[in-house]
Amino acid sequence: MAMTTQVQAGTAVGRALALLPLDALENRILLCHATGLSRVQLITQAERALGADEAARLNDLVRRRLAGEPIAYIVGRREFFGLDFAVNDAVLIPRPDTELIVELALERLAPQGRLLDMGTGSGAIAVAVAHTRPDAAVTALDVSAAALDVARANAAHNGARVRFLQSDWFAALGAADQFDLIASNPPYIAAGDAHLAQGDLRFEPASALTDHADGLSALRTIVDGAQAHLLPGAWLLLEHGYDQAAAVRTLLQARGYTAVQSWRDLGDIERVTGGKAPA
Repeated sequence: MAMTTQVQAGTAVGRALALLPLDALENRILLCHATGLSRVQLITQAERALGADEAARLNDLVRRRLAGEPIAYIVGRREFFGLDFAVNDAVLIPRPDTELIVELALERLAPQGRLLDMGTGSGAIAVAVAHTRPDAAVTALDVSAAALDVARANAAHNGARVRFLQSDWFAALGAADQFDLIASNPPYIAAGDAHLAQGDLRFEPASALTDHADGLSALRTIVDGAQAHLLPGAWLLLEHGYDQAAAVRTLLQARGYTAVQSWRDLGDIERVTGGKAPA
């Protein structure tokens, strides 16, 4: 869609909202971001005129959105599990579907339990758990230093106590690093999948989306290595693609995990699969 209307300096806030070419929610988000006004102030200050800088910022934000850039990257924020997260193009944008793995982890993590979040990205899983359960000892790792910078900032912003490690999966962990639960949302889109060239995924870090193979290689690595760091009977929970639940169950069963099962997300898709480490 081409941007046919440029909002001019002096345009009233309410009028600007009506002129913008996006859907109503995105128009409000970008107008709030450009002006610093809250959603309530968009109503109470509807007659306030936009300054020249505000109009220029707003037009630039809308141009970026029309080019396909995700709203979360444009404004630099995304809500997840009721918390405010900073995001940039070094990390995936947290999605509501991933709240399922947080809920499952919270249900299964014992008091004072130790949780490991593998491939933490923005820190969404680790920070959500640590914020909800301050008694827990939460560790989060990622191979990307840039992603860890974002995750550390999100932990500090949300008052969550998390230990961060830069690690290529299990590489930085020692034998003494044992956990009551491991959770991960790893890259699981197969190389060449058409979705990688569509929508928001075009702008997100490819290494956090795809394993550049069959979509299961990162999941295999985690399943194969997790038992060395899971206490007997501890849970391993894995987020995966819409069509991968059966394959992940097979991986877990082949390694001797028990109580293997999958859980459905809000779209009724099997989104998380897990099992308990053998004794």
